[in-house]
Amino acid sequence: MIGKLKLSLPDGVQDYLPDECYNKRKIEDKIRRFFYLSGYNEIETPILEFFDVFAGVKPSIEQEHMFKLIDPEGRVLVLRPDITMPIARVVGTKMGDHPLPLRLFYLGNVYRYGEFQACKQREVAQAGVELLGVDGPEADAEVIAMAIQLFLDLRLAEFQIDIGQVEFFKGLIEEAGISEQEAEEIRTLIDQKNMLALEMLLKKLPISVHIKETMYRLPQLYGDSEILTEAMKISRSPKCRAALENIYQVYGILKDYGFGRYITFDLGMVQSFNFYTGIIFRGITKELGYPVCGGGRYDRLVSEFGRDLPATGFAIGIKRLLIALERQGKLEEIPPVDVLVVAEGSQRGRAYEFMQQLKKQNKRVEMFLSTEESKNPLDYARKKRIPRVVEVREKEDIVEHEIDF
Repeated sequence: MIGKLKLSLPDGVQDYLPDECYNKRKIEDKIRRFFYLSGYNEIETPILEFFDVFAGVKPSIEQEHMFKLIDPEGRVLVLRPDITMPIARVVGTKMGDHPLPLRLFYLGNVYRYGEFQACKQREVAQAGVELLGVDGPEADAEVIAMAIQLFLDLRLAEFQIDIGQVEFFKGLIEEAGISEQEAEEIRTLIDQKNMLALEMLLKKLPISVHIKETMYRLPQLYGDSEILTEAMKISRSPKCRAALENIYQVYGILKDYGFGRYITFDLGMVQSFNFYTGIIFRGITKELGYPVCGGGRYDRLVSEFGRDLPATGFAIGIKRLLIALERQGKLEEIPPVDVLVVAEGSQRGRAYEFMQQLKKQNKRVEMFLSTEESKNPLDYARKKRIPRVVEVREKEDIVEHEIDF
């Protein structure tokens, strides 16, 4: 009797069957080429890292959600839950002689335990870019523009980019003078847009009415550029006003690029505010109830590895992108084999050489192998929708058949 687990997969991982794998690889190839043509160089880091790499600056994933292992020397390893931090390690320790700014990109899997990620994934395929060594709105606008242009090139329809700024929320927290624990409670409720619980919590805190009202309005400060005007009117903190000015600057550059229609603003986007240090953004499409991509500025991270560099970047969830494109009817079927080659016994060598010539012409070629189910090559070609069958015979020239479906 075959054990149940032998026929199953662990929770949160999946097999990619040929149709989905074809589209996944095709999209990854397009992403890789787009990043490369944008002046970014590919970098690859190992799946296994020391746990210490992800300690220090609070990352976007808690340590309890990491897959941990113990090596023979008793050291704690993890399956990487993120690729940005390993890249920061490489930049801080091995790329000191490279001219700035550094433009790097990656494609790879990350592994996250605990609560399931969107799409119920614990093994998550990602692609992303990191722009290191330059601050200012031009760098933030570059990576946001790359996300928009990539989606356009992939023919993703009806998407938008939500832009926020974590320093706006940090400015309110500093002005309120509350504890880190209280700030985290407020952040969680704002991120969840739990208005009732947020109102009750704010009533208990000894902070000014103005700050309470502003914090309560944060989840509702979502929309077009009028939201920025409204936020500027109610902002008193210099840090809050500087954060809004930063958004205006980035938005202005994106409008110059012709991308203004894809942009909305969300000042209630406050996730991972201990990791990010400025502009944050996410890509949304109506086909999904969760972001397709996300990123932002993280100026403190590389200093954890001995080098003080500003940085910004973003990552795309490949599975999420596949789902969105599938629901929009943008995925493709695997192209059929172009030619089925049939060889009589003594002509295998000729047939093989003929197949190589066809491959050099970028044709998909298959050698016919008889089975109990498929003994006739013409019937087999019809089943697999192969339009052309070529027989290499002993006493005749090559014989071709055009197959009707």
